[in-house]
Amino acid sequence: MGEQMERRYLPGLVGRGYADFWRCRKRYRVVKGGKASKKSSTAALWFIYHLMKYPGTNLLVVRRVGQTHRDSTFAQLKWAITRLGADRLWQAVEHPLELRYRPTGQKILFRGMDNVDKLASATVADGCLCWVWIEEAYEIESEADFDRLDLSVPRGEVPPPLFKQTTLTFNPWSGTHWLRRRFFEREQENVLTMTTNYLLNEFLDEADRAVFEEMKRRQPRRYAVAGLGEWGVCEGLVFHRWRVEDFDREALKREKHLRHVFGLDYGYTNDPTAFIALAEDRDTGRLYVYDEHYQRKMLNRDIAAMLLRRGYGKEKIRADSAEPKSNDDLKRLGIRRLTPAAKGRDSVLHGIARLQEYEILVHPACIHTAAELAAYRWKTDSDGTPGNYPEDANNHLIDAMRYAMEELSRCPARGEHPAGTGRILLSAGISAEDMKGGWNAG
Repeated sequence: MGEQMERRYLPGLVGRGYADFWRCRKRYRVVKGGKASKKSSTAALWFIYHLMKYPGTNLLVVRRVGQTHRDSTFAQLKWAITRLGADRLWQAVEHPLELRYRPTGQKILFRGMDNVDKLASATVADGCLCWVWIEEAYEIESEADFDRLDLSVPRGEVPPPLFKQTTLTFNPWSGTHWLRRRFFEREQENVLTMTTNYLLNEFLDEADRAVFEEMKRRQPRRYAVAGLGEWGVCEGLVFHRWRVEDFDREALKREKHLRHVFGLDYGYTNDPTAFIALAEDRDTGRLYVYDEHYQRKMLNRDIAAMLLRRGYGKEKIRADSAEPKSNDDLKRLGIRRLTPAAKGRDSVLHGIARLQEYEILVHPACIHTAAELAAYRWKTDSDGTPGNYPEDANNHLIDAMRYAMEELSRCPARGEHPAGTGRILLSAGISAEDMKGGWNAG
């Protein structure tokens, strides 16, 4: 391996904090962590280095939705190849996504959990498919789906010194997720669990660290999860009736009885620009979230290009009325039906109440929407009791959802409460009793 590669000092490339991860040969490595904690980049480096070290090994990389690999795991592994000075030794194939190690023909395959049964058919011509990397494992809402994958891959006899191993990396948005119960609540001989955070990342600069320090000061609960990698909690969450569900987005667009609405919230340096596409089914009281865009440092021309590219240029989009210049720019750039959202007294609370009328189904590709719904909380008083106004955090796509919902009349009442979804929370307040219960992301 080393004879054909540029010589690099491996500990300097990987950095500190992951020695146990690097040495581990247990059946499962499960790493939860905050943002910028190096968990994905370290995993990518480990896989590229060890694939080259052990001829006969192959890797299957899994995410909930296969099409999300290109800009995440595929890009991360190509980055690791470059960082290890091994570009000449690897071939990147775009259709289908695949990375091939030229000297031996070993492969990295990329698949989605869209159809778990098809994962069992993932095969390689040479060697063993002995390693699995599940990135953003939080997206896997069904423990049964994980079990079916786990029984299928890795499989077969693995001759020494090769070994079978499944690696799971994720952000711990909610402590109610099956991953916590399965891997973290008791010690298991064949499982390595780790919690990592940005403090382990010596490659961050001062500007990066300042973002986390500001989060620590202004949004301590978000800092605990996004910064320190601690489990999120369900008490005090604004939304409870929602879940991640894999539905056919193209079929959804053809359903004539559904009403489609679109929202846009602006951001730039610290906050992302957030766009969302929703479909309302009034017959069932369901709201489908089927597309999103979430990105920082977007100029208005970038936003317009994104909307046109994704086919939303002719749709009526409700956007944040606090930025009239941006709204006018987008209209000049071809988003002609863009309309400012109405803002006024209690508009946030009324917008939340509208959303609470529905059971919200989030497509697995909309990972940022799921993350916000899992973290959006009511402010609490000094003794921790939830109040009657939400925290101004984890709400960029939720704000876009509120804007979009201005296009719809109220969901028809079913029994005592609209759409049968339970109590509607308005500015009159909410009791601690109302806060009991949990959310379901699968």
